[in-house]
Amino acid sequence: MLRDRYLTPFIIEDLKDKMVFVGGPRQVGKTTLCRNFIATHFSSHAYFNWDNRADRKAIMAFSWPGDAEILIFDEIHKYRQWKSLIKGEYDKLKETYKFLVTGSARLDLYRRGGDSLQGRYHYYRLHPFTLAEIEGIKYKTSTRGTLPIGKDYHQETLDKLDAFGGFPEPFIKQSKRHLRRWHNEKIERMFREDILDVQAIRDIGNMKLLSDILPSKVGSLLSLNAVREDLEVSFRAVSHWMDILESFYYCFRIYPYSAKKIRSLKKEPKLYLWDWSEVEDEAARFENLMASHLLKLAHFITDYEGYKAELYFLRDVDKREVDFLVTIDGRPWVAVEAKLNDTSLSPHLLYFKERLSIPYVYQVVKKNAVDRLDKGARMISAGKFLSGLM
Repeated sequence: MLRDRYLTPFIIEDLKDKMVFVGGPRQVGKTTLCRNFIATHFSSHAYFNWDNRADRKAIMAFSWPGDAEILIFDEIHKYRQWKSLIKGEYDKLKETYKFLVTGSARLDLYRRGGDSLQGRYHYYRLHPFTLAEIEGIKYKTSTRGTLPIGKDYHQETLDKLDAFGGFPEPFIKQSKRHLRRWHNEKIERMFREDILDVQAIRDIGNMKLLSDILPSKVGSLLSLNAVREDLEVSFRAVSHWMDILESFYYCFRIYPYSAKKIRSLKKEPKLYLWDWSEVEDEAARFENLMASHLLKLAHFITDYEGYKAELYFLRDVDKREVDFLVTIDGRPWVAVEAKLNDTSLSPHLLYFKERLSIPYVYQVVKKNAVDRLDKGARMISAGKFLSGLM
């Protein structure tokens, strides 16, 4: 079963003006997006994967089919001089071909030699399936207003997403046995085929141990010093490994929001995984699912709309905390507290709403069939809330 992805129309639109780069985790569907959805909008395309020997030879020989309308380059960031190559070919051939570049590392971070490509491309981050995408709900961007939440609760889809995550293969198969095997293979390939291709790691064994313990850290403040002590390695090594794992879309960190009106905590970030199905604890997994949905929304608003959308959490020195805050161009927009079944309104949500003048605040519960206003906050079931996101 192939599903058209949410970015398809926006990428096709942007290809009219510039190159498009698409980053995202391994197996999130980048190749399927490019070859099965984007390419079908052109009469002919040429696809080159740097991991394929014949394709590498064609790339290095600058051998492009004469009848192709679009050139698709997959995983080319593994070539040290890739930016110079792409820049030179684009500047020479942009009137002949469209250029689409994908990779499982952040293409905007790998500036390894050559001139900058700044101004020549649009960059998108492809996320796993989320509830609105699965349900076929088209997002209506509304960064100045409330989220466009629908009427249905979508509890069955929420439960499947919670159990199997949003990566296409395990979600579509919906088999716990397949999910366990997929997790093992995904991690092994990330290290063997991705990270070691572009990074020189002296202690790959301990870096793998780091990836093993991170699922148990989800939703809590991440102390790299504590992790360093557990692994018995240097702080510098752990910090470097975390940056690499983030750049390959294994995990992400969100930081406390800082403002003069609250005595903000300015210390550790909170950790989440791109694949929340790795998280065993139910409450932490649900919080991760919420974080991933909100991050997808923030990334899309930034990548397509051009606003600077950021995802934070709220915590002050008196230990008042709210799980998530989305800001637009630095201004608070939406605050979200995630709970499994607790429908008693969090006083911290109301405190931060008043102190920071947050326009829209939600307490989102995994429990089904909840939707009511409570003291200016909306208590709502997760399935219904997520239908208003990306």
